[in-house]
Amino acid sequence: MLLAMKRLISGSILLTVCAVAEVQEPFNATESVRPGIEVFLSAVPDRLRGKRIGLITNHAGIDRAGRSEIDLLAAHPDLKLVALFAAEHGIRGVAAAGEKVADDRDPASGLPIYSLYMAEDRSATPEMLKEIDALVYDLPEVGGRTWTYVSTMALAMQSAARKGIPFVVLDRPNPIGGEIVEGALLDPAFKSFVGMYPIPARHGMTVGELATFFNKEFEIGVELIIARTANWRRSQWFADTGLPWRNPSPNLRSPAALNTYPGTVYFEGTNLTEGRGTDRPFEQVGAPWLDAPAIVKTMNERRLPGVRFEAITMAVERAAAKFPGQTIPAIRFAVTDREAYRPVRASLLLIDEIRRQHRKEFAWGKSIDRLTGSDKVRLAIDGGTLPALLEQWDREAAAFRERRRPFLLYD
Repeated sequence: MLLAMKRLISGSILLTVCAVAEVQEPFNATESVRPGIEVFLSAVPDRLRGKRIGLITNHAGIDRAGRSEIDLLAAHPDLKLVALFAAEHGIRGVAAAGEKVADDRDPASGLPIYSLYMAEDRSATPEMLKEIDALVYDLPEVGGRTWTYVSTMALAMQSAARKGIPFVVLDRPNPIGGEIVEGALLDPAFKSFVGMYPIPARHGMTVGELATFFNKEFEIGVELIIARTANWRRSQWFADTGLPWRNPSPNLRSPAALNTYPGTVYFEGTNLTEGRGTDRPFEQVGAPWLDAPAIVKTMNERRLPGVRFEAITMAVERAAAKFPGQTIPAIRFAVTDREAYRPVRASLLLIDEIRRQHRKEFAWGKSIDRLTGSDKVRLAIDGGTLPALLEQWDREAAAFRERRRPFLLYD
């Protein structure tokens, strides 16, 4: 009887509304935040005991002590880890954006590593899943829709559904908090690997919550198991959790970069650099022709909440995609109040001002519509109607906050 009660509290609980099984522990405000991997291994659901596991992860899949979950899962007596799966940036998280990620073999465990990033349709094939009884996912979230790991998760959920095997999400906190929602929903006509489903640019959800939302709203229909993060509140940002930091990708090198990323990623779709090849990617943007002091003066006069703009110069590495080996004028986003700052709005207003002051030099790149989720940003900035679009986006974000409510797993 005592064992049964213990499993009811810390083991698998069925939520019939979403057909999701959860591995969770009661909230304890006096204890530290514990990632889903620790909660999962403390109470492996009976459904998975003895099963052959495929793990989608990278170097950031660690517990509070910094131990690799590859090692933890491989050593667990109730599980059989038989394969690893790599997303963009590879299993070690060091491959550059868009760089080929080939199949490999893990030198420590000897396990095969299948590249989902290079697979056909970037999905797990039947051959990859032939010896697998359940897929486990643990890749870090950054809070922005353009993050390709989320697309990898959605495609892997579809693969698991086709085979009829469980999909397990080892949840982690959203590093930029779970309260702020910003930006418009993606237009399905602009669906791509940097945005598969209509969610806002900044969604304020964990990967476990996104998986629950995708599974129900878009009828994936996979048997979904969520191992919740223990003792996390939506108001907590990464710096509040006490968890060890690992760069989620080569160009997101600090929690500060994540604060700006949901907006500065749009500069990838322009002929300015978003800071790749510098010491602070996604925190600063620039171009050789940029009159940074003039634009900074105008932007600071607007007194946007939570941010100050700084005119700087930045040295770009020779291997960078834009302006390699040059030292160029640039603008840095200095966040002064993370709760008040709205990175999507601030970045788009900055692009709008740069275009206004540099009509001859500024140009859009091919990816801007995919990154922003529609052609509306490009058309609004070209047509001088961006403020009206941003007001519309605020209304859409507010509506999504309500729509997501049934799928939230944390208070």
